[in-house]
Amino acid sequence: MPLLTRIRGPRDLDRLTLEELDQLAGEIRTFLVDAVSKTGGHLGPNLGVVELTIALHRVFESPKDKVLWDTGHQSYVHKLLTGRQDFSKLKMKGGLSGYPSQAESEHDVIENSHASTVLGWADGIAKANQLMKRDDSHVVAVIGDGALTGGMAWEALNNIADAKDRPLVIVVNDNERSYSPTIGGLANHLATLRTTDGYERFLTRTKDLLERTPVVGQALYDTLHGAKKGLKDFIAPQGMFEDLGLKYVGPIDGHDIEALESALARAKRFNGPVIVHCITEKGRGYQPALQDEADRFHAVGKIHPDTGLPIATSGADWTSVFGEEMVALGEEREDVVAITAAMLQPVGLDKFAKRFPDRVYDVGIAEQHGAVSAAGLAHAGVHPVFAVYATFLNRAFDQVLMDVALHKCGVTFVLDRAGVTGTDGASHNGMWDMSILQVVPGLRLAAPRDADQVRAQLREAVSVEDAPTVVRFSKGAVGPAVPAVGRVGGMDVLREPGTDTPDVLLVSVGALAPMCLEIASLLDRQGISTTVVDPRWVKPVDEAMAPLAAKHRVVVTVEDNSRVGGVGSAIAQALRDAGVDMPLRDFGIPPRFLDHASRAEVMAEIGLTAPDVARQVTGLVAKLDGRYERSSADAVDSVEPARD
Repeated sequence: MPLLTRIRGPRDLDRLTLEELDQLAGEIRTFLVDAVSKTGGHLGPNLGVVELTIALHRVFESPKDKVLWDTGHQSYVHKLLTGRQDFSKLKMKGGLSGYPSQAESEHDVIENSHASTVLGWADGIAKANQLMKRDDSHVVAVIGDGALTGGMAWEALNNIADAKDRPLVIVVNDNERSYSPTIGGLANHLATLRTTDGYERFLTRTKDLLERTPVVGQALYDTLHGAKKGLKDFIAPQGMFEDLGLKYVGPIDGHDIEALESALARAKRFNGPVIVHCITEKGRGYQPALQDEADRFHAVGKIHPDTGLPIATSGADWTSVFGEEMVALGEEREDVVAITAAMLQPVGLDKFAKRFPDRVYDVGIAEQHGAVSAAGLAHAGVHPVFAVYATFLNRAFDQVLMDVALHKCGVTFVLDRAGVTGTDGASHNGMWDMSILQVVPGLRLAAPRDADQVRAQLREAVSVEDAPTVVRFSKGAVGPAVPAVGRVGGMDVLREPGTDTPDVLLVSVGALAPMCLEIASLLDRQGISTTVVDPRWVKPVDEAMAPLAAKHRVVVTVEDNSRVGGVGSAIAQALRDAGVDMPLRDFGIPPRFLDHASRAEVMAEIGLTAPDVARQVTGLVAKLDGRYERSSADAVDSVEPARD
């Protein structure tokens, strides 16, 4: 009987021998490759933390002891050891989340998959334990070397080190990579620690020798041990951590369960903050992952388990279209440079980096620093393009506002994975950018509807040198081109109403253009004439918007962004400012966190589909006509109340 099937909770690990634990580790790796190859998910990070997770759950007693993960994509093994072994619907609706989830298990604490937050959480929980006299509860924060490049991690370390008597164990999972190889001064320091394990061996041998020396042996050893900081700085310079006031243990082989348990047990007994530095191998045990130099199979789609090759390939995606256009821009303009926050390949900058290696800056998981550095680059005469997931730009809002916009710096932010992304869950949906950026003076925001517009609007963005610009696009495959049939001001007309007295002005934002054209067709069946326009640049609102709206009876906006403070709200304000008093209905994402599911399932759940929108617009027009009857909406079913 496989050992893994006998593990229903962490305490089931206690009765296993070291040989059985090694067998269990092998079974877990086999399970992960088989399961994740069927569903897609974060494979490489979890293959690297198998032994570390086993050791953590043998030494600590979750959920009484809090084991916190940063980032949560390395928590699959933790799920397996805490009673969750059905991975058949991983990241799918009704299945396991790809990150820790409080709804799934009492063993999960942090759901947010944004990096570098775990040490702040751990600091707060440890403070609460101390205040509430919970002396039997421990806090363990597992953080990758990549996440340690984030400024928040060091702010937390500064606070953690301030309390020498507050127990807290920090496990640094050091695999030299976040997505791709980890960069920066800290990464170089950790690399030094990895390669200098001589101190502990030297001290152990010296102790054994001196303890056999009569009379003076122990005194000499005590003197030597008292000078350990200087010795460590000479042989293994972990003094950086100890200078902060943090006890340092390591480096430890992160695949040696016995060594891990010994180190973690010592840290658990220490009545203060301790760093346990573990060296692991991302993708361990799976040759296709180890051979993937880009990111060691950090995240994969459905793959063949034997070869690691994708089972199916899709057409060009939004990210690759941007990446190719960046290379073309780089060829034309020597002043164009690129910035990434530890995500060179995921945001499509790998080709640019290969072609122009001296014009790419990877700042690590430090979006705030990336934005400020971009301001400096712009001030000094180059044009930086900072490519980042839409959800991660939230972290750098103050810098966009006060460093880039206030100083009128020509910086272009390219937001990948904008709108509903689906399977990665609540923290990865890029549903806030068009709301939070509305308040930034001077900022210009483009939402391309297709690949042609990505290329065109990226070029328009980098031509602006006196203000920040933003280009945002969706995740996944980019659909066919959506041609314009006309132009009003700076807006593309995608569909003309065929009448001089149209009913609805339908404002389509970004990738929702095909859906908006479908909505117009459904409305046409009800005898409702519709003009469909794509503003292209949704901030500022085009000056032609108000005069165009005034020619219609109602304005409808559809956006893949929060309804609160989004494009619809901005257009409503622009109409009021222009004295155009008319009904406006804004459709978008409701102000709530969305559970993981496919994009289509999420869109259906929130009512952001063509039939849903058409049904409600039909009802709105019927009210204006004074003929509001449920039986009047034949093709789009009955009118339903608005969804929030």
